[in-house]
Amino acid sequence: MFSEEELQRYNRQMMMEGWGEETQKKLKQSTVFIAGAGGLGSPVSMYLAVVGVGNIRICDFDSPDWSNLNRQILHNHNRIGTNKAISAAQTLSELNPDIKVTAFTDKIVADNVDELVGDSDIIVDCMDNFPTRFLLNGATISKGIPLVYGSIWGMEGRLSFISPPETPCLQCMFPEAPPQEVFPVVGATPGVIGTLQALEVIKYLTGTGKNIKGRLVVWDGINTEFRNLKAYKDPECPACNGASESQ
Repeated sequence: MFSEEELQRYNRQMMMEGWGEETQKKLKQSTVFIAGAGGLGSPVSMYLAVVGVGNIRICDFDSPDWSNLNRQILHNHNRIGTNKAISAAQTLSELNPDIKVTAFTDKIVADNVDELVGDSDIIVDCMDNFPTRFLLNGATISKGIPLVYGSIWGMEGRLSFISPPETPCLQCMFPEAPPQEVFPVVGATPGVIGTLQALEVIKYLTGTGKNIKGRLVVWDGINTEFRNLKAYKDPECPACNGASESQ
């Protein structure tokens, strides 16, 4: 199942109690869809690659420019003008040649979101706009797989693990999309939130620890503080119709 190089690569994580080769095998057999190869998508995809997730599907229709390089560490100045998903696949394959990375250069729209997600076990929302996030939320509901939400602003970030009907869906939490705008960001902020997103994925795929279900975690980087807010289902939510299940 594993080469000698893989066993060496994953040795330190397999030392964790209850992990071993069986848990590592779960990661190798998993597929993750990452929507966005930018500020959040960079740490998410890199940490999932090096932990040994066997199949990474990463999607981004854009290409990096100079203003991205303070945070989008999948890319460098030599990749400006190259599609981000293709650039990401190159970086991730160099980080771990024992995994499969599939790059999608499409813009995520209603007509292709289900096909792009494919047979993934989980979706990671690394987008910067809510209309696309709502499409991913719909795919989560229709496919019955979880979504890990993350967003950033300046030195602040938000994070949640969404798995309807067990939890509120994304649109229960954010009924309307805020106006799109260019927002400030310090590169370490998506580093923090993206790393936490990756950890939520790893916990889910391995069955290790507890995911942040039914909660919105808010990180204040200015004061280095975390707040946990309870998320509530909207009985009139147009996306999940307030589907209920005991939590």
